[in-house]
Amino acid sequence: MNSMSVSPEEITVAIIDDHEAIRLGFAGACLEHGFKLLAHGDSVADLIGKLKEKPQVVVLDLSLADGSNPASNVRELIDYGTEVLIFSIADKKTQVSQALKEGAAALVTKSQQMKELFECIRLVANGIIVNTPETVAAIDTDQELKAQLTERELQVLRLYASGMTLKGVAYELKISKHTAKEHIDRVRQKYADVGRPAQDKSELLIRLIEDGLYGEDLI
Repeated sequence: MNSMSVSPEEITVAIIDDHEAIRLGFAGACLEHGFKLLAHGDSVADLIGKLKEKPQVVVLDLSLADGSNPASNVRELIDYGTEVLIFSIADKKTQVSQALKEGAAALVTKSQQMKELFECIRLVANGIIVNTPETVAAIDTDQELKAQLTERELQVLRLYASGMTLKGVAYELKISKHTAKEHIDRVRQKYADVGRPAQDKSELLIRLIEDGLYGEDLI
């Protein structure tokens, strides 16, 4: 998570959608919200061909008229050097899950208000992993997105994510600080392996909440 906040007028965006009305509506909303729209296109190739600089966030529809694979589109955009926010009717859970696995930062459905979309864009531009209900639902229905933690890893993670230092976790569980750190390192790797990286303590807490593993009894 970035420590420096990006103000709205500094946020650069682009959109990929095969409906011109949505692209034009998004362009107008960018002006209203103070975001800088760099380009819009109906496919990944179309957009990249128009860009003269990399946007911080690309808003991407899952189902495009060119028949391209959603997961491949997400990966191509991330490799290009931008964050990806899915903006879709999201009627196909498999597509949503695959997009999240490939590194899409968030999902906003087209049934939500435009202000919610732009709030998510702002958060993603600031490096914040957005925890929308749709994202949680996709994770909940796809076990492959859940990190398989051991009982001890879960004990360490719950205590650490609740605010304890590694030294405090070690004392509570009667293990060494080095062992506690090894557990947290393995947990981070497991989340990264399923496409849900957690770089800091707050993101680890989000992962626990998303997976329904953050209970009152920490031990």
